[in-house]
Amino acid sequence: MELDNFIQTAMRRVLKNPILTVLKDINFSSILKQSNFIKRDIGVSPYLITLQFLYMFIINKKISTFMKYSNDSFKKDVYYRLLKNEKYNWRKLLLLSSAKLIKRLHILQKNTDTKVLIIDDTVEIKRGQSIEGCCKNLWSNKEKRVVKGVNIVSLNYSDSYTDMMLDFSINYNKNKITDVMNNHFHHNSNANKRRVEGYNGKNILALDMLQRVLKLGIYADYLLVDSWYAKPDFINTVQTNGLNVIARIANNPRIWQFVGKHNTLESLYTQAKKQKTSKFGNYNTIKYTYISTIATHKTLGRIKIVFIKTKDNLIPIISTNTNLSDIEIINTYKKRWNIEQGYKDLREYFQFGKEENRIYEAIIARITLSFLAYNLTSYINRVQNEPQTLGNLFRDLECQLETLAISMELFLKILEQIIESQEIVKRNKDLEQIIHMLRVYTKKQLGFMCES
Repeated sequence: MELDNFIQTAMRRVLKNPILTVLKDINFSSILKQSNFIKRDIGVSPYLITLQFLYMFIINKKISTFMKYSNDSFKKDVYYRLLKNEKYNWRKLLLLSSAKLIKRLHILQKNTDTKVLIIDDTVEIKRGQSIEGCCKNLWSNKEKRVVKGVNIVSLNYSDSYTDMMLDFSINYNKNKITDVMNNHFHHNSNANKRRVEGYNGKNILALDMLQRVLKLGIYADYLLVDSWYAKPDFINTVQTNGLNVIARIANNPRIWQFVGKHNTLESLYTQAKKQKTSKFGNYNTIKYTYISTIATHKTLGRIKIVFIKTKDNLIPIISTNTNLSDIEIINTYKKRWNIEQGYKDLREYFQFGKEENRIYEAIIARITLSFLAYNLTSYINRVQNEPQTLGNLFRDLECQLETLAISMELFLKILEQIIESQEIVKRNKDLEQIIHMLRVYTKKQLGFMCES
């Protein structure tokens, strides 16, 4: 075996990089090409820059901090040219990557595993001035108050064990602070399309995302939504796309009118209590009773309604699949809370919501990279023999990647010191060649190198 092949083989065994391994498995370089990521637009390989961004997010470092500690980083302008490029199709990058990861999960999934798509939105507070797409008077469930920020509508996937972020859109309201159309992009550019779509309502954005995902062949048993999206016309459109819906609905007689004598949710609940005995359940520390009924809606036809009664609230949950048991409907809808944990993990570990950019394209790019880093980590968590919480896995990956890089850097510095201190070794060109090869292949296996 030639020296360079020997070193490369040894590096693969020693420097086992889970992130790089997964990217190779899904042919990430090809996905970048399909998504219009071209080298000439930024001067260096989009693959390497994107890879370094993923490392930044996984080891939880900003660009400036990463540049300080990595001796293979690019200049700051290179990173920002990637983020601000109007030609790149960040949506396609996320969708294609997610589809390939989910496809590779099929061998691990059981027929009994319920697979769901989840639509939800979240608000990220922004305090900077002139941030494109930023709105005021947004209600934040996290803060329990009106805030200034960016409203993100997302579509997510869960199979009970693995959660992934598939797609997202930024939704504007009438109180935009900074106009998103003050830049003159070509009307067919990806940047212009992302800017224009934000004027649509959240329901339209959700349906568009759903259709894109289904077109890619991502299968799910149900779509889960909360009461904001749970409108009869919306649910009916989802059903025409071949998906059953489980949703919490608002107790609003104007929206939810049923056929027959008991035509409101309250009257249906009262009648159900007369005919059936309530059952008991609990969710974490919350105790509740539940009871169900079958009703006919003028738009949706026959649907099943499970009424969950807590100490303070009556929560109606509907299912367009009437064959499900009460507990199946409740347990499936509980999966919607996976996305809440997902947002929490994204904020804590993957720099979601910490975008410092004012330019719209850069915000889109940063959110996409946060989601992609989250998906890769979630996938690695699933394929490991002993699954753990995403937070614990994140800390393991962070430690592993930094340890590998720092250890190799220290090892190479020791070899360099030997060359400097031993004249006979210094004249040995083979050793100098070995050190050079070690640096080259270490960078190849890690994607970056850190200094101690």
